[in-house]
Amino acid sequence: QLVESGGGLAQAGGSLRLSCAASGRIFAGMGWFRQAPGKEREFVAGTNWDGSESSYAASVKGRFSISRERNRNTVYLQMNSLNPEDTAIYYCAADTGDWGPTATYHYWGQGTQVTVSS
Repeated sequence: QLVESGGGLAQAGGSLRLSCAASGRIFAGMGWFRQAPGKEREFVAGTNWDGSESSYAASVKGRFSISRERNRNTVYLQMNSLNPEDTAIYYCAADTGDWGPTATYHYWGQGTQVTVSS
């Protein structure tokens, strides 16, 4: 139901843009999580139903930007100034009732690999 695209390989200092398209009802919140090898999955960024509000993890604030097309289940994650610590599988997530880092996301994509070389 959620399909991510845009992952790949980037050099440190470079940029990548992830996209996520979801079918079905308009979700109240959509966001991005990531999981690095040997680590737990962590919240990266989230936005509300029309993209007017957003939240970021401290580790990506100022470098990453989440956007969402109003009234659509399409969300983007623009990642700038990438560093090797950003290497992870990135997952798109959606929730019908809430948004942000504390929402219970019931819908998940398959994930897309992002690898940043030094």
